[in-house]
Amino acid sequence: MAKDKTIYTCRECGGSTPKWLGKCPHCGAWNTLEETVAESASASKNRFQSLAQATPVTTLAEIEASDVERTPTGLEELDRVLGGGIVEGGVVLIGGDPGIGKSTLLLQALDALSRTLPTLYVTGEESGAQVALRARRLGLDASRVRVQAETQLEKILATLAAEQPAIAVIDSIQTLYSEQLSSAPGSVAQVRECAAHLTRTAKASGTAVVLVGHVTKEGALAGPRVLEHMVDTVLYFEGDTHSSFRLVRAIKNRFGAVNEIGVFAMTERGLKGVANPSAIFLSTHSAPVAGSCVLVTLEGTRPMLVEVQALVDSSPIPSPRRLSVGLEPNRLAMLLAVMHRHAGIACFDQDVFVNAVGGVRITEPAADLAVMLAIQSSLRGKALPRGFLTFGEVGLAGEVRPAPRGQERLKEAAKLGFSVAIVPKANAPKKPIEGLTLHPVERVEQAIDLVRTLT
Repeated sequence: MAKDKTIYTCRECGGSTPKWLGKCPHCGAWNTLEETVAESASASKNRFQSLAQATPVTTLAEIEASDVERTPTGLEELDRVLGGGIVEGGVVLIGGDPGIGKSTLLLQALDALSRTLPTLYVTGEESGAQVALRARRLGLDASRVRVQAETQLEKILATLAAEQPAIAVIDSIQTLYSEQLSSAPGSVAQVRECAAHLTRTAKASGTAVVLVGHVTKEGALAGPRVLEHMVDTVLYFEGDTHSSFRLVRAIKNRFGAVNEIGVFAMTERGLKGVANPSAIFLSTHSAPVAGSCVLVTLEGTRPMLVEVQALVDSSPIPSPRRLSVGLEPNRLAMLLAVMHRHAGIACFDQDVFVNAVGGVRITEPAADLAVMLAIQSSLRGKALPRGFLTFGEVGLAGEVRPAPRGQERLKEAAKLGFSVAIVPKANAPKKPIEGLTLHPVERVEQAIDLVRTLT
């Protein structure tokens, strides 16, 4: 019997080479080539012939289009991330670390949807009994969710055609395999092929499909990058396994806003939505402490209050440490240089540590001013006044630039009882906000001087 021909396929980009190499010649990634069995020309000759259906060319203005209808999942925080609910025929890809709660969240959502719609849960990693045990732990004893333990793509497609569910969950895409391919489940070719078939089935039948994806040790979704391009929505599950709080972040959404987040708390009865996430990220100090500053950040369409803490201490080594948790480390070095140049505050002989409380990651530049004022507060050893908050981007020339949607940020702060704010001048509202005293600034040195007068 002739030996099957093998090739080596990159799990990052999908490129192939006839022999193993340490570095992928297509994308430059190291140690990503995996051995797979090459397909013969006869096996894949007519595989896509039935899909090649010609469509006429039409003018864009003549195409009828209406707003997509959404079906609420029963979990408000999940609906917020999805843009209002599940879309008919939409394909959602959700990834996250093992044990963070992906299967738990989706089983809860399917149970809520199954009361009014037909649903299907396809598990490739667990047996039906294991899924039933989890449902019992979550208190879903009378759940009407249909369950199938299967990993072969063709059988799953047949089940979707027979059951015709409104929403189907595939847990997970890395466990599926197609009999058209000879490579192992989880390989680049199998993941790409199975996801493509499920996506076409969702678009043709109107069934909403949710794919659960594994992640690499760097935190990115495993498999080819084209997987994220094929689907309509990409969600990431974030959070520390040692904490009870979880964040679901939308990285891509064709039917809603990107970078929207949903906040959940892990309980004995599953994941519960957190209506006021600002309470998680604010520490409860009995009195104001030095080095602490509250920031109003924007996650998608939701303003959130996060406490930024800084610790400045004399360094025992010639090269002081600059450590940032939850914030961009390179931006911290830039802000220290701006403080030295434009405000006369030198930290070249000090260790500087900055942390965003609650494990949240802040990526927007509007956190610059809060980081600066927290560092200045820690260096002086004087706490900022009670009820103080700030936001604003800082430029290299020392100017304080406005942040988007400043009015919503200030209204959220006033609603939570904050009374004093230093904001960019361009973000100062025309009408005063009740209970909130605003101090507009244009430059870094003005903000530093204002803080000295307030404390």
